Amino acid sequence: MTDQVIDEEIFILAPINIVWDALTNPDITEQYWGGTRIESDWQKGSTIRYRRDGEIVDNHELLEIVPNRLIEHTFKPMFGEFKEESASLVSIILTREELATRVTVFHRNFQPASKVYSACSSGWPTILSSLKALLENENRA
Repeated sequence: MTDQVIDEEIFILAPINIVWDALTNPDITEQYWGGTRIESDWQKGSTIRYRRDGEIVDNHELLEIVPNRLIEHTFKPMFGEFKEESASLVSIILTREELATRVTVFHRNFQPASKVYSACSSGWPTILSSLKALLENENRA
């Protein structure tokens, strides 16, 4: 493994349960994750599938889950140049901060010269910004 680590944080003006629902509800993930449905029964040891246009593009194992607090899973894309890489590890941590929810994404354990790391380094900030825009615009409506 390498010292390549993604550590992103964003504050969203929405209750923690609304942010949690947006992370775990495939109808909502599809709205901010570039058309990707994130599907799971959200039980420890279960599979998390990322489905785009009906095709499974990522297949992850849910390692730890604490509702409204933590999602930790392997990260294994199943397409293109990424499919040859070993799985990395993602932790998504939610923390209540006064009027906002802090969302921290910690993505690590990439193989050396990882193409997944390169893609996710720009991907996570985009996804989190999209999530923030979606939820904060919904809260104003």
